[in-house]
Amino acid sequence: MSRLPFYLIVGLLMVLGIGTSLHRHIQMEVPWTPGEQRQIWEVEAIVDFSALGDPVRVDLALPSHQRGYRILTENTASPGYGLSFLQDERSRRAQWSIRSATGSQQLYYSVRLQVTEDRRQQQMVRPPLREISWERPYDTAAAQVIERAWMRSADPYTFTRELIRDFSEDRQGENARLLLTQFERTPLLVRLLNQAGVHAREVSGLMLEDGRRRQSLTSWIMVFEDEQNWTLFNPRTADQGQPDNLLLWEAGGRAVLEVQGGTNSRVTFSMLSRNQPAAAAVRSQLVDDTLLNFSIHSLPLEEQALFQTILLIPIGALVVVFLRIIVGIKTSGTFMPVLIALAFIQTTLPTGMIGFLLIVAVGLVIRNYLSYLNLLLVARVSAVIITVIAIISLFSVLSYRVGLNAGLTITFFPMIILAWTIERMSILWEEEGPKEVLIQGGGSLITAVLAYLAMNNPWIRHITFNFLGVQLIIMSLILLLGNYTGYRLLELRRFKPVTED
Repeated sequence: MSRLPFYLIVGLLMVLGIGTSLHRHIQMEVPWTPGEQRQIWEVEAIVDFSALGDPVRVDLALPSHQRGYRILTENTASPGYGLSFLQDERSRRAQWSIRSATGSQQLYYSVRLQVTEDRRQQQMVRPPLREISWERPYDTAAAQVIERAWMRSADPYTFTRELIRDFSEDRQGENARLLLTQFERTPLLVRLLNQAGVHAREVSGLMLEDGRRRQSLTSWIMVFEDEQNWTLFNPRTADQGQPDNLLLWEAGGRAVLEVQGGTNSRVTFSMLSRNQPAAAAVRSQLVDDTLLNFSIHSLPLEEQALFQTILLIPIGALVVVFLRIIVGIKTSGTFMPVLIALAFIQTTLPTGMIGFLLIVAVGLVIRNYLSYLNLLLVARVSAVIITVIAIISLFSVLSYRVGLNAGLTITFFPMIILAWTIERMSILWEEEGPKEVLIQGGGSLITAVLAYLAMNNPWIRHITFNFLGVQLIIMSLILLLGNYTGYRLLELRRFKPVTED
């Protein structure tokens, strides 16, 4: 029979597991290792204005996901106001409204932003060229300024750079000075660029500096080379490119703040930077799962804690499969060591090993007495289960009385599994002798300890909980191990006399 379908299934599971894990790491920036830190910016915008006693509507531009920054959470404080978030292809805005307000008003908007490594350029809609008209003599001055910069440029970017430099202090000519007496610098530069056939718009950005208060937005010029490629220019220095600490607050060419029903409006910004564990920083964005972003983070915290333990079981299963198929260690029960390893996680390894050995040893003594009663299997196993419960209760009370609180955690042992383990070892003792009991019991304990060490590793706990694609990778590895039909490592000792000869 062809093994091709088997290897295709294994390969598909491996590719899907690796692909989904890489997607979560690259797209959602979930870290590979626990304890990684991410820089978080907390920015607060305060809108101040004086209401006139009429209906009030306030529109404030909001930032969006962009190169180098991802929005984690947003909050507002606006007692008595209605609030809506509006979004179109050009910008995002918050709109407050109230039927009547009088006197000084303050509205608050705060956002938490994560600094990311994503340097992909944000997609922007290229603005259309505007029809530009000037009064005399500004039309002549504008034409001469454009012609001078045009002759020293080769493309929209170099033209923009030369045009801005012509308005600097050291290169400012009479035409530039004339235009600056009538127009503000940034809107003037945008008008000149549009007249020259260059698509451009004025945008507003916030320079992020830790601990700054009452900051204002700065104006920048967004110049488009074609429909997809664009760059920013500083309208005063002609520096090209977006600084790393610049957050584009309004990039659609609209007003940052619009207030109807009020006067003396302004918006100021305060900001604070701090570091936060990467897992906590991205947790809020993992709540909104999609098919490719499937995670446990959308569940309540109680269920998340439960699944954090459940998702470790495949790791223990992989350890058991490897030790039994490749190494050849014998265990009492197939996956009993995995459940014992889960108990070790709750009790700590030393306490768990002592408790396991005590329960099994005492249980074997009592089970040996029950064998003389010639009970049926169901009744005998039920009696063993009750015995195990009694032993665990007795050990817990005794450990508490002598001040060993760690002994209380012995209740995490799976009682049914322990009862069946005692039953199997007792039968094995009667059929094979104590040597085989020691071999399988010792193998079970060694396997449980190794599974515990693998499952309790902080890196493995982090990977299994945050990257569910790892479960598919583990499945493919188990299938490959299940296809192995060669010698176990412990069986190779049979060939030792051959090597000696």
